[in-house]
Amino acid sequence: MDFGFSEQQRDVQTLARQILSDNVSPESLAQYDAYKADRFDRELWAKVAEAGLLGVAVGEEYGGMDFGFFELALLVEEAGRSIAPLPLISHLVSAALPIQQFGSAEQRQRWLPGVVSGETLLSAALTEPYNEDPTQPLLTTAVADGAGLRLSGDKTAVPFAHLADRIVVSAKMGDGVAVVLLDPKAAGVSLTPMQVTTYEPQFALSLDNVSIAAEDILAGPESGRALMQWLSERTSAALCAHQLGASDKAMRMTASYTAERKQFGVLISTFQAVGHRAANCFIDVECLRLNTYQAVSRLDGGLDATNEVHIAKIWAGDVGHRVSYAAQHLHGGTGIDRDYPLWRYCTWLRYNEMTLGSSAKTLANLGKRIAAGEAFCR
Repeated sequence: MDFGFSEQQRDVQTLARQILSDNVSPESLAQYDAYKADRFDRELWAKVAEAGLLGVAVGEEYGGMDFGFFELALLVEEAGRSIAPLPLISHLVSAALPIQQFGSAEQRQRWLPGVVSGETLLSAALTEPYNEDPTQPLLTTAVADGAGLRLSGDKTAVPFAHLADRIVVSAKMGDGVAVVLLDPKAAGVSLTPMQVTTYEPQFALSLDNVSIAAEDILAGPESGRALMQWLSERTSAALCAHQLGASDKAMRMTASYTAERKQFGVLISTFQAVGHRAANCFIDVECLRLNTYQAVSRLDGGLDATNEVHIAKIWAGDVGHRVSYAAQHLHGGTGIDRDYPLWRYCTWLRYNEMTLGSSAKTLANLGKRIAAGEAFCR
């Protein structure tokens, strides 16, 4: 059995790497530091769209390539490798995929062609203050209003909310969960800028009796929780792919540096302690790759992947943490010099680690599944 990439997967990976590496550099990223500008390269966005990569997992009838989640994850991995200033996860994974999977024919036709062309920007509100579980909204509620709904509550850390045409929002409705496509410009919606270490534009979202038309309801209370679980697992797997790309790049950047840096007239890569530390990073990254691809592959095949996503999240958090620290230590003072590009990778690795949640908590949840006979049982 061939466990390598298919030809179309290699093509997507190669094309994405070429475009992103050619158009993203420390100099181009510097313009977004300290919120000097929105961390969104519109020219690069247009190039990615022109290459068809925004439609990599969107059906041909909407202008996409009609590939799968694995190909999309490879695109996200390359975005992590270059830490490209593009909202790929929030736009494609957290919003476009659920519209394609669960939306009505009218919703798919209304939004997906614009997703592929890059003319439409989507986002998703997946967390609330003190609540990181998008399948169990606590602070955001929905009530029926004729054929539509009215939403009130709060969401936090919503990427690119100020530029989005629609935002996927879940809300508690009776004993269920409703999912809607929120217009951030609607009456009753307030956006408050947040600052994060990666300089990605994020916003706190406040909803005050916001009217949602029937055509913007993605799922009613009877099916919304399942939709959010589906969305959440794919978003987590995509974050793991982004973490993989960033970790791999930081590790290779460190290997190149230690192969050139001399101390006492000797290359530091020849020091045993340095070699062991770098080797541990390589093993970590390859383990993260294996577990991320396993989760992505199962999701791509429509198989249950809850356990695999848990495992990938644990590895992504721990590997990002360890690789970031090792890269900083092996670079010495150069690692924290903002004229050198490593610091951006370290902030993204830490940010992804925190976004994925505590590895210890995820490990405990996996342990509960094992104890309940829901994991690794025949």
